[in-house]
Amino acid sequence: MSAPHASTRFAVADPRALLGAWVSFREVLGVTAVRSRSDYDRARATIDMLLDEVGEQEDHPLAEVLDYLGVQVRAWEDTHVRIPRAEPCELLRFLMDQHGLRQEDLADCAPQSVISEILNGRRAISKWIAKALAERFHVSAALFL
Repeated sequence: MSAPHASTRFAVADPRALLGAWVSFREVLGVTAVRSRSDYDRARATIDMLLDEVGEQEDHPLAEVLDYLGVQVRAWEDTHVRIPRAEPCELLRFLMDQHGLRQEDLADCAPQSVISEILNGRRAISKWIAKALAERFHVSAALFL
């Protein structure tokens, strides 16, 4: 007896039901594939909103949506965003500019006074801050160290 076909071993969604759910999901989310700068900007804004809602709760029902959009954004960035080799403070300045952020917008990573000292070259980026910045900008923490 041959092995059962993959579709008989697992419950497979009905294509019509899947289409209806996908169309509704896309309408609510606003972007499901990042193919342009406009899609990218919308996805990043949605990610920021979801980060505020989900926080550190990996079991939050919206965590998977956050992961999904993160993959879409990273794929677009890998192709379209070139991060120059630079000193950590210059890289931070570049990323802030690309995302339209001010020092106070990074309060989730470090106090504004610390961000100011980093940007002015008076303070090195600690491992803790590097990790927070890496999560914020979806890059490797090694770029900041």
